[in-house]
Amino acid sequence: MSAFLWNALSFIVALGILVTVHEFGHFWVARKNGVLVKRFSIGFGKALVRWRDRQGTEFVIAAIPLGGYVQMLDERVDPVLPQYKDLAFNHKTVWQRIAIIAAGPAANFIFAILLLWVMYLIGVPEVKPVVATTQSQSIAALAGVGNDEQIIAINGRSARDIRTANLLLVEQLGRSEIRLTLQQRESLQIQERVLDIRNWQFNPETESVFTSLGLNLLLPQATSTLALVSKDSAAERAGLQVGDTILAINGEAITAWAQIDKLIKDNPERPLDILLARGTQEVRVQATPELTHGADGFSQGLLGIVPAASPWPEDLRYTQRYGIFAAVNEGIGQTWQLTRLSFAMVAKLLTGDVSVKHLSGPISIAQGAGSTASMGLIAFLSFMALISVNLGVINLLPLPILDGGHLMYLVVELIRGKPVSERAQEIGFRFGALVLLMLMGIALLNDISRL
Repeated sequence: MSAFLWNALSFIVALGILVTVHEFGHFWVARKNGVLVKRFSIGFGKALVRWRDRQGTEFVIAAIPLGGYVQMLDERVDPVLPQYKDLAFNHKTVWQRIAIIAAGPAANFIFAILLLWVMYLIGVPEVKPVVATTQSQSIAALAGVGNDEQIIAINGRSARDIRTANLLLVEQLGRSEIRLTLQQRESLQIQERVLDIRNWQFNPETESVFTSLGLNLLLPQATSTLALVSKDSAAERAGLQVGDTILAINGEAITAWAQIDKLIKDNPERPLDILLARGTQEVRVQATPELTHGADGFSQGLLGIVPAASPWPEDLRYTQRYGIFAAVNEGIGQTWQLTRLSFAMVAKLLTGDVSVKHLSGPISIAQGAGSTASMGLIAFLSFMALISVNLGVINLLPLPILDGGHLMYLVVELIRGKPVSERAQEIGFRFGALVLLMLMGIALLNDISRL
């Protein structure tokens, strides 16, 4: 299966599940509060499959898998016969309507907890965040962070693994300092370093949050042995194979992957004489890197090979696994951390601490779905939990076209004692739709530029 089809299928499965969960939240609470649900649709456009239940709700799976909706009986939308008024959404109390609207995002948060609970029952492989070296004159080096030190806390919050440390560091964007609690691996001495991040520049498309601070973590290193030769690439045409070890290029002995990477990038459309070790034999091939353009716009060579990595240091790897009840607590804690981070990122977008060029759209989400699905069940469940939390957070934003906008109107109704006028709501919906379309457009353009 091609990468495109795999990503698309993974995206449809992930989004279909998450949208179904969200809309089921609205549907279930509406039913519990005596509202007639006319339609429960997953997707938009032409109905591919449809059926009705005993209560008259039409269930639809539609052709465009980019969302869904629950259509309830409502006098503001369609005429309602007098005998059915008690079943209309707009005839319910304000608190009942708040519960129905809030149930969608709430379902996403609950589903994230469930996904994380399953993950921690199975066992999540983790790696300790150990600083191998710091970059000269970097933020970390100027703060006195040393080599071979493990990060154990960030601003007083536990950072037991690389994933958690990554989330905690991203959350500090826009602040003036970061307090790292570090432990020397040999002496076990604990010390605290304060990083001055007032001039911190972080571009997630070109670097990790760690390297942007000057922290080089202890990670597997790329070797000169090939783990992948891309189909129809210059490398495949030249006869390179998975498992080959590059010994020399143009007579230059190879001691590190960085040499190979530089020689390929520096020689677009120029033949390279490559000496390989293949099994017990030495093989010589000639390969010509294709001309391509890097993220910085400069021309460079591309051969189409991926190196194998050295194994993780065993003392850094461990598996987080919990019992039935402890896994629930861990799921709740992780969901809260993701929710807090998501709201923080929205705030940083508004203040300019995070650029809108980092917004991701459906293409990036599809790529994430495909890549995590390829990695295995744990990675895919983790991705689903993240997107479920993001879906819940986005829907709580106070834009009138979203659940958060409806909740905002209902809170105003609680305070005033009467509904917001239909004219004001209509203006709000149009404004919300415009803002949402602009954000979606920016995210889609970002996706295209990354491609």
